[in-house]
Amino acid sequence: MVTKPSFSEEIASLLHAVHANSVKTCIQCGTCSGSCPVARFMDYTPRKVIAMINAGLKDLVLAGNTFWYCASCYSCTVRCPRGIDIAELMYALKRYSIWKNQYKEGLVGPVFSETFVKTILKSGRSYEPVLATSYLFTFGVQEFLQEAQTATSLMLKGRIPVLRPRIKRLENFRRMVRRIIPLGGD
Repeated sequence: MVTKPSFSEEIASLLHAVHANSVKTCIQCGTCSGSCPVARFMDYTPRKVIAMINAGLKDLVLAGNTFWYCASCYSCTVRCPRGIDIAELMYALKRYSIWKNQYKEGLVGPVFSETFVKTILKSGRSYEPVLATSYLFTFGVQEFLQEAQTATSLMLKGRIPVLRPRIKRLENFRRMVRRIIPLGGD
C-alpha cells in the first residue's frame, strides 16, 4: 500500500533535489530569523515556518506570506549552524504553493511568478511590458504614472524592446521548462 508523504517529507524532497540539509535537522536556534532583514514584514519568521513544516501545519505555512517576502539575501543560509539552505526552502515553498494553487490572497508574488513562466514560454525570454502588468495595478495612481513614465523613457532609449524578443529552437526550450515546472501551456 502506497502512503502519501507528509508535508514535511514533501518539502524535504524538494530540498534534497538541491542537496540541502532537511528541515528536520533544524535546532530552532533562531539564527535565520535574527539574520533576516525582512522578518518584521513576514507573518511568520523563517524559524517558525520550519517549526510549522516539521509539525505538519501545511495550511498555515501556505497561507502565510513569509516565503513571498523573502529577499533572497542568503543571510539565513550562510549563518545556519545546521547547513539548511533556508533561502532555497523559501523558493521551494513558492513553487509548492503555486503547484498546489494555495497561497494568501492579494500577494503580488504568485501572480508575478505565473506571469513570468508564461511569458518565457511564449518567446523564451522575459518581456518586461507583460511582466509589469502583473503588479503595476497594485500601485497608487502617482506610483503607476511614475512607472509608466520610466517605462516609456526606457523604451524610447531602446532599453526595453518594443517587440517581444524570441529565442532560436523555442519548442525545445518549452519542452525543457515543462519538464521542471508543472504549469499550463502558453
